[in-house]
Amino acid sequence: MKPRLLSRLALPAALLLVAGCGGSEGDGPEIEFTVPTGASFDQVTDTLVARGLVGMRLPFKMRARFSGADTEIRSGRYRVREGIGPAPLLERLTEGRVETVALTIPEGFTLALIAPRLADFTGVSADSALAVLTADSAHARWGVPGPGLEGYLFPETYRFADGTSLDVVIGEMIGAYQAFWTPRRLRILRARGWNEHEIVTLASIVEAEATFTEEMDTIASVYRNRIDDGWPLQADPTVLYALGGTRERLLFAAIDSVADSPYNTYTQPGLPPGPIGSPGEAALAAALEPADTEYYYFVADAQGRHVFSRTLAEHNAAAAEYRRRMFDEPGDDASPPR
Repeated sequence: MKPRLLSRLALPAALLLVAGCGGSEGDGPEIEFTVPTGASFDQVTDTLVARGLVGMRLPFKMRARFSGADTEIRSGRYRVREGIGPAPLLERLTEGRVETVALTIPEGFTLALIAPRLADFTGVSADSALAVLTADSAHARWGVPGPGLEGYLFPETYRFADGTSLDVVIGEMIGAYQAFWTPRRLRILRARGWNEHEIVTLASIVEAEATFTEEMDTIASVYRNRIDDGWPLQADPTVLYALGGTRERLLFAAIDSVADSPYNTYTQPGLPPGPIGSPGEAALAAALEPADTEYYYFVADAQGRHVFSRTLAEHNAAAAEYRRRMFDEPGDDASPPR
């Protein structure tokens, strides 16, 4: 009886020994395979055998079962090299080291521009994505000040696995925005007497105005000075937002066409009701900690750099110099002074 008992014990030991061999990451060509959501471990094993990644089905299944890996496999698309051993293969499968795809949201993008990108990435329709982003309860659902999610989807390059849902993507973007608010920045926010909503709104205007990051804190100072002294912001990007963002240059006639819009900062006092796009970290930091200046005006040159002025006379001279260099005559349709 003893020899027979030993032979029975030796079989699984031998199988485990075989399954334990081959800890290499592999050096052959790359092989892709997908683990569908809800797939059983037997189905996963069948896929691995069919791809040539597992040779002996039973030792592999026993190793997975004894280690508990057979219940920890994560779905997704994987890419491994031919010749990978069972140990690193199971490690990848249980850790979910799946292939990811980049999703880039540029600074300053509005929800109307973000929605099609999220739709393409997640496989929903653009209208459906926009409806989720603009829902009245969206800001409450994701825990941001609002109104809505405009300004709170942090511009960044993200990487997600294929099949990531729209809600998960939005949650990651909101999380990236919330990570901006470190304890130090929250202390500064409280000390300045502004709230998070106001900072994001101002930052979105700074983002839209600035071509160069190094000018952001000075642009923010201009708007803070105007607000502190009760001046209208007269920020072109807010009017363009009211117009649907369809123009590159703001004209007097355009300002008049949306005179009653709360986003028309030529006719309405203070900040607009909410952000006009998604500010990046540099714009948020500039709005939170603007430069200490006495500037109230600025005008941009053809490269997007600005000349800042303390008085209207200085500003008019700077604007006239810009027009002299760029245009023979400003014309009746010229952009308003700022």
